Amino acid sequence: MAQQLIVGLIVAAAAFYAVWRWMPAGWRRGAAQKLAAGTHRAGWVDEERAKELAASLAKTSGCGSCDSCGSCGPKTPLKQPEADQATISPSMHGR
Repeated sequence: MAQQLIVGLIVAAAAFYAVWRWMPAGWRRGAAQKLAAGTHRAGWVDEERAKELAASLAKTSGCGSCDSCGSCGPKTPLKQPEADQATISPSMHGR
């Protein structure tokens, strides 16, 4: 019986993590604020720790959540150097 309870808790924790990980970034930030505020109201953490907890929970852990991680390339197109443009032969442009 105890083993089934432990396995159930592990599966529940994994499911919660998966939902939190793939949740849209806006929802995750709102849920992080509510969770941190709840821990502060319950007296588990002080106000400063609650703010740190909210900031930590709102962060993404990598790609896939469309948050501003900065890995999607530059916002402005890169200019091709003049030397690279000169090496393209004119005959290749006609294809």
